Amino acid sequence: GRRCVSITASLHGAQEVTILTIWPPMVHLGMIIVGVPDSVEELLQTESSGTPDGPSHLAGQNADRPVDETEAIICRRLGERIARIAAKLSG
Repeated sequence: GRRCVSITASLHGAQEVTILTIWPPMVHLGMIIVGVPDSVEELLQTESSGTPDGPSHLAGQNADRPVDETEAIICRRLGERIARIAAKLSG
């Protein structure tokens, strides 16, 4: 499957920059940008990563830190939001 996560080695690894950098090519190809709404409480609870710009994951220097439950919830909430928007656009 496709990943909805920006992965970095450190908490200050430019997760937001990575996400924002891919937006122009996506828009150029006609894609619609959908972010994580502020209503997702886990954005305020995460101790590792995840922003309204998009889900992200702090993998660590050895890329051995697994996705934690808070990060997974943020990804699921974005997936649910994308599905709702896609349903509205197709109907």
